[in-house]
Amino acid sequence: MSELLFRLVAFVVVLGVLIVFHEFGHYLTARLCGVRVLRFSIGFGKTIWQRTLGKDGTEWAVSVIPLGGYVKMLDEREGTVKPEELHRAFNRQSVGKRSLIVAAGPFANFLLAILLYWAVFFHGSDELLPILGTPPVGTPAAVSGVQNGELVRTIDGQPVSTWGDLRWMLLDRAAYGDVAELEVANERGDIAFRRLQLSAAGENGWEGDALERLGIRFFRPFIPPVVGKVLAGGAGELAGIQTGDEVLAVDGQDIDNWYEFVLKVRESPGQPIRIDLERRGQIVAVDVIPEAISERGQTIGRLGVAAAEPPVPLREIKTFVRYGALESAEKAISETWDKSIFTLTMLGKMLTGEVSWRNLSGPVTIAEYAGQSAKLGFDYYLRFMALLSISLGVLNLLPIPVLDGGHLMYHIVEVIRRRPLSERAMEISQQFGLFIIVVLMAFAFFNDINRLISG
Repeated sequence: MSELLFRLVAFVVVLGVLIVFHEFGHYLTARLCGVRVLRFSIGFGKTIWQRTLGKDGTEWAVSVIPLGGYVKMLDEREGTVKPEELHRAFNRQSVGKRSLIVAAGPFANFLLAILLYWAVFFHGSDELLPILGTPPVGTPAAVSGVQNGELVRTIDGQPVSTWGDLRWMLLDRAAYGDVAELEVANERGDIAFRRLQLSAAGENGWEGDALERLGIRFFRPFIPPVVGKVLAGGAGELAGIQTGDEVLAVDGQDIDNWYEFVLKVRESPGQPIRIDLERRGQIVAVDVIPEAISERGQTIGRLGVAAAEPPVPLREIKTFVRYGALESAEKAISETWDKSIFTLTMLGKMLTGEVSWRNLSGPVTIAEYAGQSAKLGFDYYLRFMALLSISLGVLNLLPIPVLDGGHLMYHIVEVIRRRPLSERAMEISQQFGLFIIVVLMAFAFFNDINRLISG
């Protein structure tokens, strides 16, 4: 399966599951409230599949544009209703029932997220331990004294079990506060505390990798910069690099470990670099042009050389994490709640200008992430689906006409006024809401195209 097709399939599956769950929330609640459902559609535009099922003759359809769906209910505002079916019309229901039907879609997405997280936590997965790497000079992590190999035990007193926990807890705290206190332990078990300033995470409107700006990197074991293997026909062999060579410097910059050497090479695709080597007691300088290759949409340099095997076994960096059924449920609910609040907070910061609008993602970026998560493994794919389901639930609850939150807003106004809004008022607000959605989609598509162009 080609890369493009793989991403497309992963994207369609994710989107299909989210849309079906969302619309089924509306459908099931409408049925429970006694409202007749005329049509259940996945997608918009031309119908490519349709069946009429059930005693109510509900039309079940799949349409060509899979970027949403809808549930059409019996409603006097949209057509003539037979007298004997008036009690089953949506508009004849109480405000409470109508609100329940409208809210059921977004809440179905939250329920889906809880179920997905529960499955991941209960099944268990291999997770990276929260071991810190050497932070870049001048970053908040470096200033706080973080050392390579330190294991994070707690953040502000809360236990940290995995690298994923570490990332989430720091991002969450960066959205609300300026400082986090990390309790760390080195390989000898010595305990220390690192006071980490978090303001750098939100620089540039939260664009890019916030943790990288903080200097939070994963642990890199020390591997001597000694060449252990040279690929035949590679740029390294053509330049004269040999097995056993020790890398001393690249373009005059000292190299202390293999990771630093790899970074320098990756940063120089198709550009000449000078490498100082120690070979059997003598200093040798070679000029080489790293081969330019594409990796995850970026162009990087490659020499075709590999490190020698480290003299001692590498440190354990992974752990298998699994929770019981009840604990998984509690953790799934907590995860869904925390990420919902975080999403809402970041949307609010977007309105105030603290978060850049360039963080909005459209279908192209979502498809990219869907493909990447699917490649990493089924548990990563389920986590991505859960996160996207939360985002869909939160977005649909925003008080924007056209969205479910906009309809709930109508109902609130109706309760306050003790009568529904006029048809004209609703029509104008719907047009305004549609305009907002179109503008947001335009931003998202523009960001997608910009990311494709810039890599």
